Amino acid sequence: MTSSTIFSGVSAISLPAAATGGGNSPLTLRDMLFFLRMRWHWIVVTTIAFLAIAGTYLLTAEPTFVASTQLLIFPQVSGSEAQRAFAEDAFIEGQLEIARSSDVVGGAVAALDLVHDPEFVDQTPSLQGRAKNWLTELSSQLDTPSQDATGNGASEAQPQTQEERLHDWATAKLLNMMDIRRIGSSTIIEISAAASTPQKAVDIADTLARQYIQKNISMKANAARQYSDWLAKFMAEQQRGLAEAASALASFTSNPRDQFKLAELQSATDARRTLYENTLNQLTEAKQRITYPMSDATIVSRAMLPLSKARPRSTLIVAFAAAVGLGAGLALAMIRHASDRRLVRPHQIAETCGLPFVTVLATSRRSRNGQPAPFLAAGTGSSTAAYSVIPGMTELSATVVGLRRKRRIVIGVVAVNPGNGASTIASELAVLSSASGAKTLLIDAAAQKSSLSKSIAPHSTSGLVDVLDNGELIQTAALPLSPTLKFLPLGKVDTVTPAIRLSSRRTQLSFAELKKEFDTIFVDISAFSASPDANAIAPELDGVLVVASHGRTSIDDAMRVIETMRNVGAEILGAIINHSPKSIQP
Repeated sequence: MTSSTIFSGVSAISLPAAATGGGNSPLTLRDMLFFLRMRWHWIVVTTIAFLAIAGTYLLTAEPTFVASTQLLIFPQVSGSEAQRAFAEDAFIEGQLEIARSSDVVGGAVAALDLVHDPEFVDQTPSLQGRAKNWLTELSSQLDTPSQDATGNGASEAQPQTQEERLHDWATAKLLNMMDIRRIGSSTIIEISAAASTPQKAVDIADTLARQYIQKNISMKANAARQYSDWLAKFMAEQQRGLAEAASALASFTSNPRDQFKLAELQSATDARRTLYENTLNQLTEAKQRITYPMSDATIVSRAMLPLSKARPRSTLIVAFAAAVGLGAGLALAMIRHASDRRLVRPHQIAETCGLPFVTVLATSRRSRNGQPAPFLAAGTGSSTAAYSVIPGMTELSATVVGLRRKRRIVIGVVAVNPGNGASTIASELAVLSSASGAKTLLIDAAAQKSSLSKSIAPHSTSGLVDVLDNGELIQTAALPLSPTLKFLPLGKVDTVTPAIRLSSRRTQLSFAELKKEFDTIFVDISAFSASPDANAIAPELDGVLVVASHGRTSIDDAMRVIETMRNVGAEILGAIINHSPKSIQP
């Protein structure tokens, strides 16, 4: 850890390994709240991204307005009530299909000249359209030789003109932009049309209604014309039959021989005359229907200008985007949370490595007048009584006091990676230990980037390296920082680091002798990943505290460090997770 990083807020949590739950422990509210505190930015960013996409679509999408025209249908049905109900439904369904017919829609296209409207006819076909046309032309060219080989002499269908193709295109587009439905079980149908402007939607809806009525009138007129033609032929036959019956009756009357025969001829003549008169009346009515055809539908409510757009539905799209973004954000956050191998909670390393305790410490950027520990500067005469105890370090110091009662006097502090803050934690523990009245010695054995010696005793002439060669120098090399605290700087390192020399036990410095003079000894060791010093010196210590960085140190790296040092005979007293943000303290 660099010398400029200082603790200002701490939340210490010590978890005994025996008290921690297994991997199958149920999910608690605390776990969910911790998940949200850790991964809320994934959820928020994903939701904002989806909302931004939805907003971009709403800003760039062309609005669509819908107008509706309502018509009343007059079903021409008869029979019993059940028969009429069934026939009425069938009649209205038929009228709906007529209103959707290409004749009605095509008539509306022609009436409104939609062939020249860019909204309905894209004059520049897309790449997909050009590819489809090319495949169609290629297919027609392949079919031509086979048709010629048949020799049937059948004439080929004439290709569509550009105007016809555009008309069909506009008709198909209008079919997709209109909707016809029956309102409930009534005899009212509604024709709706969508367009880019309110007025165009009104014009299309009203034109479709008029075209449907015209189609209905035309169909009834054609039916009446066909019926009239048939009645004319039938009436001619009835007229001939009546003339023959009247002639036969006249001939028999002039020379009556049989009264029964006379009555029969009279009855036949009357029947012919009645049928002829009825046919004549029906023919007259049919001709009237041809001249003045009546529609089966009438407009009861013309289309009105829509007050707002129908599509895109802004509220629905925004709500849908928010829901999808929230769901996607939660999914991504859960995937990230499940696959995250970084240390973020104490139970991760406590359960995996079986540690007696794990402490979580929070840090901030606030420093004390720009210096990490001015109270430790040699020669300042500062008292530890003026030192502001860091919240949470007191709990960690109390744990260390308990270890001291168990004869764990020489305690090493090693970081998993450089920058985890082992040097600062070692100095803080030393200060708190000395403040409690215990004679404390802080040893800088971190040959890699020794920050303690540079910040506390930058001008020292001797240190740990010199004491290893001459044990008597401990009296002058160990700098008194307070009545109960001394600091042994590193000194000038040549080739072999002090930690490796201490592990050889071929030095003038003995931890056994130091224990007679000091109650607690803290040894700052180089980071495990930067130097092999931890493996060398750890077995010579009474115990080691492993320091990791919250959210930066991998649980796999921490496990590897702990297991490796255990394999060489070191006793791991516990772990410290440093740099934990206050907002996600578990």
